[in-house]
Amino acid sequence: MQLADSVFMFVATMLVWLMTPGIALFYGGMVRSKNVLNTAMHSIMPMAVISILWVVIGYSLSFSPGNMILGGFDWIGLKGVGFEPGPYSDTIPHNLFMLFQMTFAVLTVSIIAGGIAERMKFSAFLIFSILWSLFVYAPVAHWVWGGGWLAELGTLDFAGGNVVHISSGVAGLVLSIILGKRKSADSSSPHNLPLTLLGAALIWFGWYGFNVGSALTIDEVAMNVFVNTAVASAAGVIGWLLIENIVNKKPTMLGALSGAIAGLVAITPACGFVTPAASIIIGLIGGLACFWGVSSLKSKFGYDDTLDAFGLHGIGGTWGGIATGLFATTSVNEGAANGLFYGGFDLFWKQLVAIIATYIFVAVVTFIIAKVVNLFVSLRVNEEDESLGLDLTLHGEKAYNESI
Repeated sequence: MQLADSVFMFVATMLVWLMTPGIALFYGGMVRSKNVLNTAMHSIMPMAVISILWVVIGYSLSFSPGNMILGGFDWIGLKGVGFEPGPYSDTIPHNLFMLFQMTFAVLTVSIIAGGIAERMKFSAFLIFSILWSLFVYAPVAHWVWGGGWLAELGTLDFAGGNVVHISSGVAGLVLSIILGKRKSADSSSPHNLPLTLLGAALIWFGWYGFNVGSALTIDEVAMNVFVNTAVASAAGVIGWLLIENIVNKKPTMLGALSGAIAGLVAITPACGFVTPAASIIIGLIGGLACFWGVSSLKSKFGYDDTLDAFGLHGIGGTWGGIATGLFATTSVNEGAANGLFYGGFDLFWKQLVAIIATYIFVAVVTFIIAKVVNLFVSLRVNEEDESLGLDLTLHGEKAYNESI
């Protein structure tokens, strides 16, 4: 065990933890003022519920030895998960690795909330979150990082393109379609963009822990990840604002923040396998692709992905997975494989298989879970509650109170 790596991973874990309150603020500023607290609660509550679930059974199902589909019960209740290094790193405590991965599980559920904001019952979302974490997140995490079939196939996902972003984006899309459009979706607008700016800054800051921490050590690969994350997010801002200025004639603050998130999502699966030059291209195209997903795809098909969980995370994660199959090179990471632009066609098709499999599995199981939950607790609030605002009707409080 190495002290430097343990300190590094402790800091990285806290950085990723900070991303979830960041999402609460990022999402909260984009909804109407009558729903800001409810929207933030959809991000805050997973920090409590999913954290406990992860310790009790989620970590074991995701990472303990099992089969090609799901982990086993060896580490249930963290039995055998202590200070000694585990099978995924020789230089950090096993329980520190577990905590780092716990922040990913929490964050993924928080992202889903962007697709259902302003119209889903809080109780229904909590029940859905628990079931989704067990039956969707745990299997996909095991497939990719726990020795499952995608790992055996040889697919690459350095920090969560499939596990976090595609899975949360697709889940948000499926839920938004099941719930239907908000009553005044076409006329709604962000109520507090400075709040969204603060949230985006926290997310952006925390993302360095998200990506760089996935190296699990301080080495050449980790520092390359740091550089790639920085330049891809910057390129995402530029890509989004370029196309926004062409289409809408004005660059916006919300567009800049969305572009940064798009660039970060796009580079996440590739960050440990590509060069900085490739990262700029990946981030730039990520900004362009996510703008298309938010502005064109959503309006064309008419679904109400309120805060663009799919438009940013689903589309960005999909492009990131494809880009990994194009730009990955063993000159950056000897443990990787060469992508299509380096003569490696095998990796490219493996990335496509992983993306398609994740889409199908997440969409089908999310749909089933939502329908089962709806049998016991109605997913959608009634029209009166939606009209009055979910902060007051579901939580009995208001974000902004007039002072005399």
